[in-house]
Amino acid sequence: MPSLTRRRALTAGAVLATAAGVQTLLAPGASAASHSHGGSLEPFDEIYKGRRIQGRPNAMDDGMGGMGGHHHGHGGGYAVFVDGVELHVMRNADGSWISVVSHYDPVAGPRAAARAAVDELQGAALLPFPAN
Repeated sequence: MPSLTRRRALTAGAVLATAAGVQTLLAPGASAASHSHGGSLEPFDEIYKGRRIQGRPNAMDDGMGGMGGHHHGHGGGYAVFVDGVELHVMRNADGSWISVVSHYDPVAGPRAAARAAVDELQGAALLPFPAN
């Protein structure tokens, strides 16, 4: 049986650390958006501070006349509404979400983005955002 050297011990440790990291990345439900505290991509329809907020998956625009209107994939195929008016949302590379109303305050998901917009609007109506 070969003796345990420092090199073999470090190599074994590196292999184990790499395997653990890969397993963590591949684990189901590992994404930040899958948590139930505002990050879920499930449809929602609720009254929040007297305002009706809704969210639902929609067809993404392929940029070539496909379904989904003028989104160009910014909302990750998800539509959010405040009192029936679309709130334009965008998913960031880190999994957080922002909206046109609270652009500098990333949140966990579309529901949290809708709630943050209602908080920011302070009772004012959300006006339709003109398409580019």
